[in-house]
Amino acid sequence: MWQQGMNWAATTLVGVFGVLWVGVVVFAATDVSIWARIGQTAFGSILTGWALYKAVLLLRHTEPKFAPRHRRVRG
Repeated sequence: MWQQGMNWAATTLVGVFGVLWVGVVVFAATDVSIWARIGQTAFGSILTGWALYKAVLLLRHTEPKFAPRHRRVRG
């Protein structure tokens, strides 16, 4: 339970950071070359995309994998 909460906290933190990163690059970094802005926007998009991917994995209902019990072979 504790680990799942920490996973959600980390995923949310990375997602918010990615969105803020893109916002700062688009609106505040006006004196930077276009290639630097494209690179920084790509980095922020990768962070946001990773956070969305992890959120989908955390939302997906996972069941424990079935472990078949084998009969003992008696000789």
